[in-house]
Amino acid sequence: MKRTADLPGRAPPVVGFGDCYVGGFVDELHAHDRGQLSVFLAGTVTVSTQNGSFVLCPGQGMWIPAGTLHQATCRTDLMFQVVYVDPCLTGNDLPCKTFDVSSLMRGLVDEIIAMNYEFAMDERMSAIARLLVDEVGRASRIAEPLLLPQDHRLRRVCEAVTARPGDCHDIDYWAREAGMARRTFTRLFQQEMGMGFAAWRRRVRVTEAASRIAAGQSVAEVAFALGYENAGSFSTMFHRTSGVTPRTLRSGPSPATRP
Repeated sequence: MKRTADLPGRAPPVVGFGDCYVGGFVDELHAHDRGQLSVFLAGTVTVSTQNGSFVLCPGQGMWIPAGTLHQATCRTDLMFQVVYVDPCLTGNDLPCKTFDVSSLMRGLVDEIIAMNYEFAMDERMSAIARLLVDEVGRASRIAEPLLLPQDHRLRRVCEAVTARPGDCHDIDYWAREAGMARRTFTRLFQQEMGMGFAAWRRRVRVTEAASRIAAGQSVAEVAFALGYENAGSFSTMFHRTSGVTPRTLRSGPSPATRP
């Protein structure tokens, strides 16, 4: 397992490596002084920033700007590549986002990793770095983060729900957990999140389901794990929330859930 601290003291402006994490591993909240491009090859991972969470599957990538606090939670064994990019090459123009990794981006990442930290930024490598940054900027966003509230009481509830997305407790239970009356809880949740608690929880379940199905679980298995009595009612919820059926995830990228 590698860390940015393992990089040479005078690393080139772009440098990368491949690595594997075991399922269940949590890379606790941290930040880098460089932008981070992660390309996921196998397994699924939840990456959380202070503003929200993303679930990433094989074939997808994520850009995290320099100085952004983030945490990675490996939902399964994870194989990935990472490239660190000096801010002098990106400025502040690349926001945090997730995307499908193009074949060109994969090739550029492979080329940088193959240099094994030991290279000069000659004309060729500078062109590769510029093209990689351009590809990240051009990549279409595939999902908005699963937003988390700022109010510490609501955030405690939301973190509990994301940890156990199949939990079926009703809104009265969660209002009590937050130490609020139901009306106060629903009003504050709508005010902070721009949606009701039930709609937000459906987004959590769609995100969880997309990760599980992409990892190979059947639709029926996922439906029961998320508290649905049958695959039909789960599939209906999934389609209404995401705009696609869960079975399409076996042949394509995970959907961006609607707000």
